[in-house]
Amino acid sequence: MDSSTFLLLAVAVLGMLWQAQGLGTVSGLYGETVVVPCNEGAPPPEGLMFIKWKYERDDGTSGDLLVKQAHKQEATVQAESDYAERVAIAANSSLLISGASLADRRVFTCMMVSTSNLLEYPVTVEIYKRPSAPEIIDKAKMLDRGKAAVIGTCVGKDAHPAAELTWTRNGKPLIADGKAVVISSSVKMEPATRLSTTFSTLQYTATKQDADAAFACSAAHPLGAQVSAPEMFPIHYPTENLSLQVLSMGPIVEGENVTLKCQADGNPPPVSFNFHLKGVQVPVVGSNTYTLAAITRDAAGEYKCSLADNASIEDAHAIEVNYLDLSLSPTGKVLKKIGDKLNVTMEKNTSGHAKVSWTKDGKAAKAPAFERLTYADAGVYVCEVATGTLKRSLNFQLVVEGVPEITSLTKQRADSHKVLTCEALGVPEPSFQWSVNGTEVESSYANAKATHRIRVEPAANLTVTCSVSNKLGEDARTITVSSLIKEKTQEKGVGDEGYDQSKLIVGVVVGLLVLAALVGIIYWIYMKKRQGTWNTNEKEVGTSEESKKLEETTNNHSNP
Repeated sequence: MDSSTFLLLAVAVLGMLWQAQGLGTVSGLYGETVVVPCNEGAPPPEGLMFIKWKYERDDGTSGDLLVKQAHKQEATVQAESDYAERVAIAANSSLLISGASLADRRVFTCMMVSTSNLLEYPVTVEIYKRPSAPEIIDKAKMLDRGKAAVIGTCVGKDAHPAAELTWTRNGKPLIADGKAVVISSSVKMEPATRLSTTFSTLQYTATKQDADAAFACSAAHPLGAQVSAPEMFPIHYPTENLSLQVLSMGPIVEGENVTLKCQADGNPPPVSFNFHLKGVQVPVVGSNTYTLAAITRDAAGEYKCSLADNASIEDAHAIEVNYLDLSLSPTGKVLKKIGDKLNVTMEKNTSGHAKVSWTKDGKAAKAPAFERLTYADAGVYVCEVATGTLKRSLNFQLVVEGVPEITSLTKQRADSHKVLTCEALGVPEPSFQWSVNGTEVESSYANAKATHRIRVEPAANLTVTCSVSNKLGEDARTITVSSLIKEKTQEKGVGDEGYDQSKLIVGVVVGLLVLAALVGIIYWIYMKKRQGTWNTNEKEVGTSEESKKLEETTNNHSNP
């Protein structure tokens, strides 16, 4: 048997042993490398002679790609088309197709030839291309309320399969109804790349509520969804309502600047208004505000604003102006004499209920009323009146003056000297003068009370005078101060006060002795008369009258 006959016989046998396998599918990404497995990556059969990859041409015929002998490391590329530069075989016999395009969407067959069999594994390759991010083009610059207009066209470029586009408003899909929402879609394929571009045009009838609405376009695709950047469109509509606002942080106070703002609901907003200021019309162009400078209480009342081109569209607002007037008599520094009367008058005029409070030298006090002034009444009086956020205050300083008056002059013995203390009341502050020389110990003045202390060392009994004076007058008082030398010779514990008491006791004793002597003389005279009566034999009646007179005289002397 010659070699040619043997080859024909072998092919016939192998043909009978050939087994057709099921058709598999592999997906690849456009522009990437597609891996097409042979027999789903299973190990090759025993006795493998070679592996061959083929593909199905566009006309249905079969074309060779490459072949790899079992005993060789490298494969031989047999393709004559652009596959010659794009195909290779992997170590596991998979076919590698680089730079995948939609032209690679076809059937590729792996053929394994062994000493005992011929096996083929056809695989369908599908190529996917995700569209570029959707973009809204030909966008409208503005929309008129109630008028249908094209918002824009959404584009999903270069995809396979073609992207499905959906319009959304504030994240919710828009459903075409043929009236307010009209959506037109189309798909265009690029012949060179066979990629598809999807177009979707939205025609929309806007309302005022769409002024803040965000429109977007989403693209659905097997490889995932994408959303365009949101777009907002100005909605034009005429003004239907005005709102007059008073720009103030709180209640309006007299003297403040008050700004009126006329707010319109139209878009674009109008720029010309008429402000009606208590019957006076003031046109304003290019602004929707008007400022009332240094407003007064007389400016309170109703204010209006209206459109410059349509006076029937207007709004009004009432303005209240808070004010507070306060007067006080007297004010400033007030000089008064002690014992004087002082009338304090406070008057207020306010736009609302007012709270009145008084303080004296920073402490809460009652409303001052002075029928007869004393030194204690002196001080700084503040009257504060408050209503709402308004506060006013006035004050006066009361100074009560008087001739100085000594209230106390005392002495006190120390170890080797005596301390004389002179206290006086008076305003202005009185000055002190002593009739003796001494060393000043202490001097103070507060609340109209002045105190002055000196230290003396008398060698003899002294009569000391303390004199006080100010511009209004003077006062003086005297005190007796005994000698320190004489006191040292007296008994322990006897002081100036004991000496004075001794003199008083001696005076009382002398008085009693004089009284006793007087009674004795009267009694002696009485006895002499009695003797005369006996001698002259006078009647007892006369004697009784004298006795009665004597008793009266005695009683009068004994009860001085």
